[in-house]
Amino acid sequence: MSYAKKLEELLTQEVIPDIDDRLDEIFEEIADEKNANDAQKEEIEELREFKDDLKDVLDDIATGEMEEDECKEMIDDILEAQEESEEEK
Repeated sequence: MSYAKKLEELLTQEVIPDIDDRLDEIFEEIADEKNANDAQKEEIEELREFKDDLKDVLDDIATGEMEEDECKEMIDDILEAQEESEEEK
């Protein structure tokens, strides 16, 4: 399997759904509190921008604009971030 395909699967099956889950959690917190604090607003904005960036990456993969070495580097970065996140829990 190519790195581009692996990256596409990683983004669509893990990373983007994780972002959506976190956004849902924040919106539930806001609903419970009946108000959004500045930190929540900032996190929502950052997550939405990150998700948009990932969608751009998916577009680049689909059009063949992303090189295999770029895909591998991004996969490595994502896996490293996931490991660090797991260690923090």
